[in-house]
Amino acid sequence: MGEEHTLALSCTRRGWLVAKQALLVAVCESTLRAATPNPAPGNIFAPASTPADSIYHLSLFVLAVTGAIFVVVFSLLVYAVLKFRRRADDDSSEPPQIYGSNQVELAWTVIPVVIVVVLFLAAARVIHAIEDAKLPPGTVEVTAIGHQFWWAFQYPRQGFITANELHVPVSDPKNPTPTHITLMSADTNHSFWVPKLAGKTDLIPNRVNNMWIEPHETGVYLGQCAQYCGTQHAKMLLRVIVETPEDFEKWLANQKRPAMDVVSVAEGRRVFETTACVDCHTVAGTNARGKFGPDLTHLMTRATIASGAATNTQENLRLWIKEPDAIKPGSLMPAMQLSEQEIDAVTAYLMTLH
Repeated sequence: MGEEHTLALSCTRRGWLVAKQALLVAVCESTLRAATPNPAPGNIFAPASTPADSIYHLSLFVLAVTGAIFVVVFSLLVYAVLKFRRRADDDSSEPPQIYGSNQVELAWTVIPVVIVVVLFLAAARVIHAIEDAKLPPGTVEVTAIGHQFWWAFQYPRQGFITANELHVPVSDPKNPTPTHITLMSADTNHSFWVPKLAGKTDLIPNRVNNMWIEPHETGVYLGQCAQYCGTQHAKMLLRVIVETPEDFEKWLANQKRPAMDVVSVAEGRRVFETTACVDCHTVAGTNARGKFGPDLTHLMTRATIASGAATNTQENLRLWIKEPDAIKPGSLMPAMQLSEQEIDAVTAYLMTLH
């Protein structure tokens, strides 16, 4: 009788833990969906940042000049085709040959040179304005490191690292708050490109490059690696989340906290900490201090996993743990060969990291 009573209590306690765990997962997913606005598609003709705006106006000027050249040349071609087309009374004799016209030769030499010089000066002015811009003291500093096939974002002043989703504050014209991004590569060539925020800048091994953005509107902006870097280059995506200064400060404060310790997912944490997961990933406050893969301390604050290849849901997270190649073929994350129960436990644990 005593054993049956103990067993009943154990089952009841386990049931409560499972129920709490399910409720926690549901809350995490609903909060994440509610907090993630629809991302703005990449569009170079809808700039939302100072560098992108400069590039946009330069592109309009270049398109206007080249468009005018096209219209003039095409019109002359149409005129020549219509004016000198073959006629029924044509005797096929060679027309009079006229050689030498100083005016024409001078025109087709000087005009192209002037056009090239004007385009060169316009481009040089924009390049100088972007590359040599003097950033104010309140500039946010971020270091972006390209990996095959994901992004690491370091916030050196705040002392933490996140992955794939870059958070920055919106910039008020009265009080500019740009974000300076130091670009480095951990393996091969990559290229950082968020069309609505700035132009492309390469990440090259053993070299440090720099760029800056100054978003004018809050929202989520899509970008990706724009340099072929391997089998999953097309799925090396990134998101830039532009927030109000208040929301950005809240996000910074949350990122600096260690991971939550939830009793109901203790088994998942045990499995995570006793497998090779800890060799690649970091979870602040645990013995997981790996640097090869993304930092997972606040995994559930991100809208996507696998560098934007899938939405961050319980089902996708479980599949990512069980069989990474099902989401991202050729990714460097190994399948850990865990049992179904262990995968469920690890998934439940990761779902609490927010």
